[in-house]
Formats: sequence, structure tokens, C-alpha cells
Amino acid sequence: MLRLFRGWLFGALALTLAAPSHAAPPPAEPASIVLVHGAFADGSSWSRVIPLLQQRGYRVTAVQLPLTSLADDVAATRRVLDRQPGPVVLVGHSWGGVVVSEAGNAPQVKAVVYLSALVPDSGESAQALLQRLDAPMQGLAPDAAGLIWLDDARAFREVMAGDLPPATAAALAAVQKPLAARAFTEAVSHAAWHDKPSWYLVTSRDHALPPRTQRLIAQQVRAHTQELASSHLSMASHPEVVARLIERAARQAGR
Repeated sequence: MLRLFRGWLFGALALTLAAPSHAAPPPAEPASIVLVHGAFADGSSWSRVIPLLQQRGYRVTAVQLPLTSLADDVAATRRVLDRQPGPVVLVGHSWGGVVVSEAGNAPQVKAVVYLSALVPDSGESAQALLQRLDAPMQGLAPDAAGLIWLDDARAFREVMAGDLPPATAAALAAVQKPLAARAFTEAVSHAAWHDKPSWYLVTSRDHALPPRTQRLIAQQVRAHTQELASSHLSMASHPEVVARLIERAARQAGR
């Protein structure tokens, strides 16, 4: 009897191993998310968005831009992209939109998300973009070293963070980094948004980049567009909305 049971058991195991499996394949690894800050900021500007995305299971890295030139900023972003294990959703805020429009040509980048961003066309600089849209930057002059600063706490809050508490805006002003003025004149070689799906968040209470200009840019990029009643630093004042937009881009890009 024991011999018969053993024969039946081994036969059943053999049939089980030989039979084709109809189990669903494991879910694909979620895309990595790379965040690129703008001028007058550093990677800590993403500090309220990062944990929200990490809680959703994403690998998240914030680039620390030198803000010394477009070429230097793109190189810093590409170094981070090269460390990602798979597909990437690349997110750029403000000046970071120029950076990701160039760095987003990397093959692992599957989608680009723009937040209140400058987004030039191929062969165009940020300065040329603003001139074309009749929206020149005003009130920001470089110092003797060619750097543009926004390190006065009250001015920073007025321009960048009007919907944040004064103490929070002051802390963000304390870690701001100046932008080399020459970066605004450097052109993007090929704008990644021509080839990659793009999303754009328009911030309608923005005193840094006029909402009208943002809407024109989003239309040019043919981006999936969302509007938010926010200041320029939406990732600090509305982190949950920003995280949901990035996640939506990651999910749709992964289909």
C-alpha cells in the first residue's frame, strides 16, 4: 500500500511540474523617479514629495544641480540617470525643465513631468523661449561673478512661495542656490518632449513664471496638463497633488 501511495505521489508531482503554469507573471518593477530642482533651490525642495513617492513603492532620487551652466546641470542629471536600475520618470521644476528637456533624451527615460517649468524647443535657450513668448524675466540681475541670487527671505516668499508660512519660506530661502546667468543663454540640442510623453503642472498663483506663459508652454509641448492654485513651489505647498501627478505619469508610461 505504501509503495502504491509513493508511486501515486511521485506521478502527481511529475504531472504538476510538467503542466504549463497559468499563474500571472509578477508585477513589473515600478519606474524610478528622478527629481530635478530649479534655480534658487536645491534637492531639499523635494523633501515633502519624496516620502510620499517612496511610500508608494518608487525608487526616488533628487539631483543636486550645480546651477553653473546648462551643460553642468545636464551632466549631473545624467550621472543620476545612469545609476537607475530600469525605466525612469524624469521630473523638472522651473529651470529644471530646461535641464530635463536635454537630459530626458537618455534611453531609460520613459516620461517627462514638468512643474511650472521652462521648456525650450530644440535649438532654443530659456532666454530665447521667454522672448518668443513675450515674457522676459525681470528684476533679477547677476552679481559681479555672473550669478543671479534670490536670498532675501521676504523677496523669496513673494516670488516663489506665497502660499507657504513665512518661516517655511525663510528656511527654503536659506538653502537657495544662485543660478549662473549664462545658463539662460545655453540652448537645448534636442528637446526630449518631442519623443517622450510629457505632463505639465500649471501653477495659477505663480509670481515667478506667469500662468499665461506656463499654459503656452504646456500647449507647445502637447503635454497632459493639470492646473493647481499654487505658488511656484508647488512641491512644498501641495506635495500630495504633485506626488499623484508624478505617479500618474509613471503608471501611464509603464503601460
